[in-house]
Amino acid sequence: METSDKKLTVVLGASPNPSRYSYLAVSMLQKHGHPIVAIGNREGNIEGQEIIKEHPNVANVDTVTLYMNPTLQASYYDYILQLHPRRIIFNPGTENPELKELAIRNGIQPQEACTLVLLSTGQY
Repeated sequence: METSDKKLTVVLGASPNPSRYSYLAVSMLQKHGHPIVAIGNREGNIEGQEIIKEHPNVANVDTVTLYMNPTLQASYYDYILQLHPRRIIFNPGTENPELKELAIRNGIQPQEACTLVLLSTGQY
């Protein structure tokens, strides 16, 4: 893959628990060479990728992939919108009509999909 194929991804809801889908997503994103900012409700790491609790100002974000339920997402709306990602992936269980509408109004493509499937099938 060329460098231009790499998509800076913010993983919201990252968990250091290996049985969580967010853990698998961070791991698989790393294996595919995508740069990652992993944000969770507690610090830790996933195969060397640091999980932070802060909301850093990150430029050139391609994708925000969600691993938190819609109730928890509300406190992240402003942060997600100020990142100006190209798209937001709503993984199964994270679907949120309110955030989807906010994304559309801000020129961000909402996508209800599974990050793991997109990576596995070369559609990421």
